[in-house]
Amino acid sequence: MNHMTAQSGAPMKWLAVLAGVFCLAIATGASAAQASKPCADDAAKLCPGVQPGGGAIAKCLKEHASELSPACKQNIAKAKKKAKELKEACRDDAKALCKGMKPGGGKILQCLKQHEDELSPSCKAEMDKPRGKNKM
Repeated sequence: MNHMTAQSGAPMKWLAVLAGVFCLAIATGASAAQASKPCADDAAKLCPGVQPGGGAIAKCLKEHASELSPACKQNIAKAKKKAKELKEACRDDAKALCKGMKPGGGKILQCLKQHEDELSPSCKAEMDKPRGKNKM
């Protein structure tokens, strides 16, 4: 059990990092040209002065979580689920291939993409899954 306790902080960081990546992918669709995405209207309405980049729109949407449309809430829930699946499938790959890399800003995901030929079959399969309207 000590083994799990020693690592308990790391998996949560990975989940947070990957969930943030997917939320950012969702939130960046807030421009008028991308209005068909489920959270675009919410972002335009709730975060009108927020400039995209650095997770600013995702942060704004999180601050307005209770005001989000059902479609946007559902889209975010799906993204979080997919992020969790990706994290679980790629945990060992990330530890081995991206050793010493500080999580944040999608760095781990980018690292995994750069090492695509070295990924385990389960991680590669998860990375190759379509991500719906919010493909990366």
